[in-house]
Amino acid sequence: MSVEPAAMGPGASGNGVSTATVPHSAPGPGGSLHAYDIAVLVVYFVFVIGVGIWSSIRASRGTIGGYFLAGRSISWWPIGASLMSSNVGSGLFIGLAGTGAAGGLAVGGFEWNATWLLLALGWIFVPVYIAAGVVTMPQYLKKRFGGQRIQVYMSVLSLILYIFTKISTDIFSGALFIQMALGWNLYLSTVILLVVTAVYTITGGLTAVIYTDTLQTVIMVGGALVLMFLGFQEVGWYPGLEQRYRQAIPNVTVPNTTCHLPRPDAFHMLRDPVSGDIPWPGLIFGLTVLATWCWCTDQVIVQRSLSAKSLSHAKGGSVLGGYLKILPMFFIVMPGMISRALYPDEVGCVDPDICQRICGARVGCSNIAYPKLVMALMPMGLRGLMIAVIMAALMSSLTSIFNSSSTLFAIDVWQHFRRQATEQELMVVGRVFVVFLVVISILWVPIIQSSNSGQLFDYIQSVTSYLAPPITALFLLAIFCKRVTEPGAFWGLIFGLAVGLLRMTLEFSYPAPACGEADPRPAVLKDFHYLYFALLLCGLTAIVIVTVSLCTAPIPEEKLARLTWWTRHGPHSELKREARESTAGTADVPSGEGPTGAGGTENPRHGQEQPAAPRRSWGQLLWGWLCGLSWAPEQALSPAEKAALEQKLTSIEEEPLWRSVCNINAVLLLAVNIFLWGYFA
Repeated sequence: MSVEPAAMGPGASGNGVSTATVPHSAPGPGGSLHAYDIAVLVVYFVFVIGVGIWSSIRASRGTIGGYFLAGRSISWWPIGASLMSSNVGSGLFIGLAGTGAAGGLAVGGFEWNATWLLLALGWIFVPVYIAAGVVTMPQYLKKRFGGQRIQVYMSVLSLILYIFTKISTDIFSGALFIQMALGWNLYLSTVILLVVTAVYTITGGLTAVIYTDTLQTVIMVGGALVLMFLGFQEVGWYPGLEQRYRQAIPNVTVPNTTCHLPRPDAFHMLRDPVSGDIPWPGLIFGLTVLATWCWCTDQVIVQRSLSAKSLSHAKGGSVLGGYLKILPMFFIVMPGMISRALYPDEVGCVDPDICQRICGARVGCSNIAYPKLVMALMPMGLRGLMIAVIMAALMSSLTSIFNSSSTLFAIDVWQHFRRQATEQELMVVGRVFVVFLVVISILWVPIIQSSNSGQLFDYIQSVTSYLAPPITALFLLAIFCKRVTEPGAFWGLIFGLAVGLLRMTLEFSYPAPACGEADPRPAVLKDFHYLYFALLLCGLTAIVIVTVSLCTAPIPEEKLARLTWWTRHGPHSELKREARESTAGTADVPSGEGPTGAGGTENPRHGQEQPAAPRRSWGQLLWGWLCGLSWAPEQALSPAEKAALEQKLTSIEEEPLWRSVCNINAVLLLAVNIFLWGYFA
């Protein structure tokens, strides 16, 4: 999930540190790379760029539907792989392994919880989104409630979350790994990665993103499984891990504290509801609130499912993604624990001065668990593969965020101010916005570097917990409750945001104490876990939304056609009425052939002989390819063709055979998931 707990290393006050033996010397920032490692890296980059160019050439990129939704032509298996890699970024490798090293298995529940929400996405949310004929989530809210303020609010909030949480997490984590493994200059490596990532996002659109995500998922899973087997072999498999992890105590400790000790419940998923670091009611119920936002309403994830060629393919992608989300527990969390078991003095350090010398962070070095294991255990050649894995994770997440952010900006923000914007204008604006995101990302690097103290993940975790629950409440009510109105939705969001910001202000005003220090925080902070707060905030927001809605006039039934779960099979009349405003250009046809043509009106030349296209220079052709512009003469569809196209794009019909296949696989996936929860509980 894009919602991961902080990679909290054990802190230390620095007072009363025992004078035990000095820990083993930490490795330097650079790693010894063989020529084979460099060769693997070069081949990887060439291959990824090649796949991006190939998919760019074959993709439909001249329309909103082609660039932003891959022409709605993607099969189930690339969707499932892209759902996985879009969420499993380098931040997950660093943060999840670090949290596993510090606290044990429970953090893997964040991944296993996603399985349930992925199935909810395919079976509940996507049918409504497809029936509504939308490209973005704010666009759905606009069609569901009317008005502009909710759409713009959601778009701007999503862009802020993307820029300052998702992008910053992945860049920080990727830079941490590259610095430790390669010793490269932080800014040079970051700029190169961002530029390569942006190039095939700009040129290829969602098709290039999904196909490169699929390639990188294979690399990620393969490389991580190799490291997992090497790690288990080193510690004596699972029984050896249990024994050695419990004994993973650094030589230098803080007397009269337990900060240096592994948690006694490290190998249990479900922990005490009061004293547990991840309490089990919060893990099951509170996390579901955050995961619903991440998997069912977040543009980055939902956009993949909306690109499916049919609803059955979207469901198949959810099932495959659900199976893939089972794996991070084994190839990320457990290797993090293995790293602490093998290198307790470095990964489990508690003395601030020693931690500063090892990893540059005084609060602990659990974040280096995964890169430390890679550099210590992987043989030459495979070490280069694992560096490629982290780069793949970084780039796949960034491509997803870049593409989805450009979609939000072009459709929900730019079109709000430029109501008559042509489809070609939206294509250019979307690509230019990707360049803007790259610039912002590079400027954000110094802030990330100065935050290398273990608190960045805390910050991201907090932002998600305080901003996501109101969005979850709104989407659930929008889909399942026809009585909800626009004033109720808007004021519910405002109320939820105010309460979330209040808790966030308190959280950063009273930071958590270091090991051995007294805890001066008020009880509402230290005794009220953020997962419990997420559940409470979601409930309070829902109450406000329903209360205000009941005090206002209901939305007429005919205006809810195909916009809720209960009306998803309704007539297309309302969609046709809003086609120009909301669904223009979602067809996978050349620019100018969409439901409204390039300018939103029927071509007056329709039925007449089209003039020959003028010859273009090489420079014009290159610019047109980069921006997805079509130089072909404009054409228009007849009213009957428009209606047929609209009905096809919003169809949620399924073949009985494939519907049954998807349902059976979903039940099997849930059975596997329940067994794993029970086994590790």
